[in-house]
Amino acid sequence: MNWITEALPPKIRSFLKRETPENLWVKCPESGQLVFHKDIESNLFVVPGSGFHMRMPAQARLESLFDDGKWEELATPDVPLDPLKFRDVKRYTERLKEYRAKTERPDCVRLACGKLETLDVTVAVQDFDFIGGSLGMAAGEAIIGGMEAAVARRTPFIIFTASGGARMQEGMFSLMQMPRTTVTVRRLRAARLPYIVVLTNPTTGGVTASYAMLGDIHIAEPGAVIGFAGARVIEQTIREKLPEGFQRAEYLRAHGMVDMVVPRTQMRETLARLCSLLTNTRKAPVVAASATEDISIENA
Repeated sequence: MNWITEALPPKIRSFLKRETPENLWVKCPESGQLVFHKDIESNLFVVPGSGFHMRMPAQARLESLFDDGKWEELATPDVPLDPLKFRDVKRYTERLKEYRAKTERPDCVRLACGKLETLDVTVAVQDFDFIGGSLGMAAGEAIIGGMEAAVARRTPFIIFTASGGARMQEGMFSLMQMPRTTVTVRRLRAARLPYIVVLTNPTTGGVTASYAMLGDIHIAEPGAVIGFAGARVIEQTIREKLPEGFQRAEYLRAHGMVDMVVPRTQMRETLARLCSLLTNTRKAPVVAASATEDISIENA
């Protein structure tokens, strides 16, 4: 007989009971190491021992990027909900309602503008927690709105991509966001404003096939999966074994698909230097190309 549960009055039992948060300890997917969640958060969601880059919430990413963690949130355009009246296991409108309640955001893209080491920048962040960061009408309109805001404010545009691809519940309306965002990238180029893409884990599908690979500079976080189709689908199609590390950031860096692989702890400094260099606002010294490799960029 358990005397705490059986003999003690309810008020005393509730006083003796200790609640332990479920996410108190985080297990590293790579090494299996258990890390206190506060240590993960203070280290920008990078596991201290293994260096594994865990998924970083959009809010935490914005706080770590802007000077003093302060920025101006830009409104995202409203779009029609459920244009195809789509339903699978549940109605698409119900799914949207569920994810909006979970993330407290209207969709997967957040827009912000502020100071990055005193330089004005406009930033978009894709949140993978909202239906896998999938590209739908709302996400496409938000990215286009962010680029247009950068043109209006005459600032560099930085986007952090994280997506499983197009949003199937919106069909052709989702696919049309690929050419629409591509056209808006050309407006940035016409305005001679820097467009920097930071590829985070994962960046796949139609996002990779459009704006994610159209930047002036492409930066990837260590270990990020970047590609169009999944590795298993490719193997089944070509009937060959893929190379080790295929579609990982380091493999793509070695084969010229991305310009540099930058650890998250060095990301803010690297982006500030690149923006300074590309806008010719001040001399930019060395920019980190990877955790172990540096490249020197001289201001022309």
